[in-house]
Amino acid sequence: MRPALLLALVPLLTHAAPAEPKFRLQEIDKVSIGYGLAIADVNGDGKPDILLADQHTVQWYQNPTWQKHVIAENLTKLDHVCIAAQVVDGKCEVAVGAGWNPSDTVNSGAVFYLQAPADPTQKWTAIALPHEPTVHRMQWVQVDAKRWDLVVQPLHGRGNKNTTGVGAKMLAYEKPADPKQPWKLAVVNDLSHVTHNLQPTRWGAGAAQQILSGSKEGIWLNSLEAGAWKQTALTNVPTGELRDGKLANGQRFLATVEPFHGTTSAVYTQDAEGKWIRQQLLDGFKEGHAVACADFLGTGSDQYVVGWRGADPGIRLLTPLDAAGKTWRTSTLTTKEVAVEDFKAADLDGDGKPDLIVAGRQTKNLVILWNAR
Repeated sequence: MRPALLLALVPLLTHAAPAEPKFRLQEIDKVSIGYGLAIADVNGDGKPDILLADQHTVQWYQNPTWQKHVIAENLTKLDHVCIAAQVVDGKCEVAVGAGWNPSDTVNSGAVFYLQAPADPTQKWTAIALPHEPTVHRMQWVQVDAKRWDLVVQPLHGRGNKNTTGVGAKMLAYEKPADPKQPWKLAVVNDLSHVTHNLQPTRWGAGAAQQILSGSKEGIWLNSLEAGAWKQTALTNVPTGELRDGKLANGQRFLATVEPFHGTTSAVYTQDAEGKWIRQQLLDGFKEGHAVACADFLGTGSDQYVVGWRGADPGIRLLTPLDAAGKTWRTSTLTTKEVAVEDFKAADLDGDGKPDLIVAGRQTKNLVILWNAR
C-alpha cells in the first residue's frame, strides 16, 4: 500500500465511533418544580451532595443514601428560583435566589446567603442581600487565588417592558468576613437583554475564572481585568443556555440552547482566525432549558447533553465523531421520564464517570442518570 494512502486511513482506523451511552435512571425524590440544582460537598465527608432550590423549600440530599435535609423554607412569598453552592476553604458556601416573577421588572427578586449551623442538616440562617429584579441564575466564581464572589444574573433589566430598556445587571457580590455586614457589589455585565444562564470557566492561565453568559445579543465572555469587569462578545445569535467543553484536538467548543427557552441547539467551534463558527445540531424541541458538557463516554473529548421540558420532553447526548468537532452523533437518554428544568453533570459515586442529576418540572421529580458505560 502506498504511504500516502496509508496515512489517509489512519484517522479512520484510530477514530472509530465511540460506543452508544448507557445510563440507569434512579428517581430519588418527588419535587414541586425543581427550579435549580447545585452539586457540592455539604457536610465535609468528601462526597458530592445534591442541592435543590424547589418552589418553596431549599434542601440537600446526602450522598450516598440521598436522605433529604430541608435547610430553608418560604424565603419569600414568591417562588425560589436558583441556587449556588461551592466549597471554599473547607466550608460549603450556599446562596439562593427567590422572589421569582419574571413579569415584574421593578419589585421582584431576592438574594439570600445561607449561613450554615454547626449541624448542616438543620435549618440555615438566611441573610438577605441587595438584588436586582427578576433574579434568575447564580454561581460562585473564583476571582483570584483566595476569593470567590457570588455572581447573580437577572432575567431582564430593571423596569424593562417587552424585553426592551436597560440591560440586565449581572452583579458580583464580595463576601465580607461577617456575612451579615454589607457585601461589596460590582457590575459584571449590564449590556444584555433576555438573559438566561451563566457559566464560570477558565480561559486564562491564572486562578481566576471568567464567566460565559447568554442573552438576546448572543454569548459574552466576562473577565475581571485590573479590578474591573470587561465584556467581550463572542457570538451574535440569541442564546439561552450555554456551556463550554473541550474537543480531542484541545480546542474549546460552546454548546447552546437558542434562543431563550428555545427550540434549537447549536455547537460553536473556532476557525484558524479564532472566529466562532456555528453548527446547528438539533431543532424542533420545546422549551430547551439545560446544557452540560463532560466526557461521559471516556473518549478524551467532551460531549454535551441538552434537555428540554414541555409536552414532549427529552434529554439528548451529542457526541463529536472527529477530533475537530465537525461531525456529531445524537443519542437519546430520556424522553417522557423527566421534563428538564435543570441538570448538572458530576461524578457522584467516584467511579471516574460523570453522572447526570436532573430536576423535572412537569414530571415533578429529581432523578440521577447513573453512567453505566
